[in-house]
Amino acid sequence: MAQSANIPIRLHHNAYVTRDQEKTRQFYEELIGLPLVATWCESDELFGKVRTYCHTFYEMGDGGSLAFFQFEDPADQEEFGPKMPASPFHHIALKVDAETQRGIESRIAAAGIKPPDTYVLEHGYCRSLYVTDPNGLILEFTLDHPEADQIARDRRADAHASLKRWLAGNHTSNNTYR
Repeated sequence: MAQSANIPIRLHHNAYVTRDQEKTRQFYEELIGLPLVATWCESDELFGKVRTYCHTFYEMGDGGSLAFFQFEDPADQEEFGPKMPASPFHHIALKVDAETQRGIESRIAAAGIKPPDTYVLEHGYCRSLYVTDPNGLILEFTLDHPEADQIARDRRADAHASLKRWLAGNHTSNNTYR
């Protein structure tokens, strides 16, 4: 797909609140393999008062990051999170290659993380490894099907028609890859 100058280039970062920066660091660096690349210790006037916090960034392969705040004041910590939804439909999906997915899966197992905090779904168009981080955030590590480029072209070609069909009440699956 050609890049348009009118859309964002890539995800810079997704930010969340953590109760424990060290447990978060251990999870993201040691289990997942994302390096800690920045720690900002700051105080800013935010939402009517000065708030002091630590903001950490864990880098992904494209330069984007997952980021986490921890506040000095317990009242700020309570006000801003973490309040992760208890639903597998609220998650971050990160694309990985087979070796990376196997490595993450192996480290998760070695750390003793078991269902329901980790599981695998074969979607047909990708294989997804899910794991819940120490904050309750669900991460999905997706390994694309070998025919991913063609599958993406097929879905792009009928994206609007499939949505229109769904909205009209026809909820028949269009996933022929399972």
